[in-house]
Amino acid sequence: MLKLCILMRGTCLAMNRRMRKTMQKRVLGKSGLEVSALGLGCMGMSFSYGAPKDRGEMIALLRAAVDRGITFFDTAEVYGPYTNEDLLGEALEPVRDQVVIATKFGFNLNPDGSPGWQGVNSRPEHIKTVVEGSLRRLRTDVIDLYYQHRVDPSVPIEEVAGAVKELIAAGKVRYFGMSEAGAATIRRAHAVQPVAALQNEYSLWWRKPEQEIVPLLEELGIGFVPYSPLGKGFLTGALDETTKLAANDFRSTLPRFTAEARKANQGVVDLLTAIGGKLGATPAQVALAWLLAQKPWIAPIPGTTKLHRLEENLGAATLALSADDVRELNAAAAQIAIVGDRYPEHIEKMTGL
Repeated sequence: MLKLCILMRGTCLAMNRRMRKTMQKRVLGKSGLEVSALGLGCMGMSFSYGAPKDRGEMIALLRAAVDRGITFFDTAEVYGPYTNEDLLGEALEPVRDQVVIATKFGFNLNPDGSPGWQGVNSRPEHIKTVVEGSLRRLRTDVIDLYYQHRVDPSVPIEEVAGAVKELIAAGKVRYFGMSEAGAATIRRAHAVQPVAALQNEYSLWWRKPEQEIVPLLEELGIGFVPYSPLGKGFLTGALDETTKLAANDFRSTLPRFTAEARKANQGVVDLLTAIGGKLGATPAQVALAWLLAQKPWIAPIPGTTKLHRLEENLGAATLALSADDVRELNAAAAQIAIVGDRYPEHIEKMTGL
């Protein structure tokens, strides 16, 4: 029995090594920052999608992601707050030299530690203070990619970029990122400290970044990290108008996730299902493969708390859509009118799009 276990363990280790070797890598723009073609968004493990998940199970999932070739992990101090960074710190400490960790700053968090925030804050002195907490929770000496979570209209973006530039010079941060920023703001920041990556929502049912953002990123050589590439779960086909969302699931507050909107938007899932049927793929895999086919410097970060969903998502990295497949998807999607705003007005106002 022991010999069998050892042999099986050896086989598993060999398989894991093969997975790591075959996982595609991408470089975020001209930055030189190399990441796995698909990263892992970790917010839902601790925040927003109902109650926080079991810590031990999430640590096992994060390490399973590394074993399967994922090297790019996304978190933020506001997720929890703090608990998601702490989770990643424990899970990834043994493999820290193998992974790229991205986290974010930019909010005044509630002093009692409760979920939520009290407005944006990107003052340079605040950035230099909160980075220390993120470093400690992540159990690392340096943050690979440090995003401004949301633009602070009261602080010139040049001052924000300058503060991160100083952190890079001090060896506490490697690369500067921005999230949900507009084109003019990105250009101004990039002139002070090169922006390695922009993290914005982007998917087959939220394509606004194609208007100004994607062309700008290509011009400046900035990588693109789409969050919610599966439409916060809707594009997987796992939700429909009958799905009951818990009160502590933040999707219950989103106009696009009312029962009426979900029913109206089912056509997008039907399209992905039809294309997937021809390719032997799931709707989620088609949605992710479509994103990967847009530009070679795009690295989506789908989130999950389930191993089987992680493995399903990873299948998209080897699903090569032809130019005809992409054209068919684009043409059909253009005929579908998406119902419902992606965020309530007060949250949408925090973005630069």
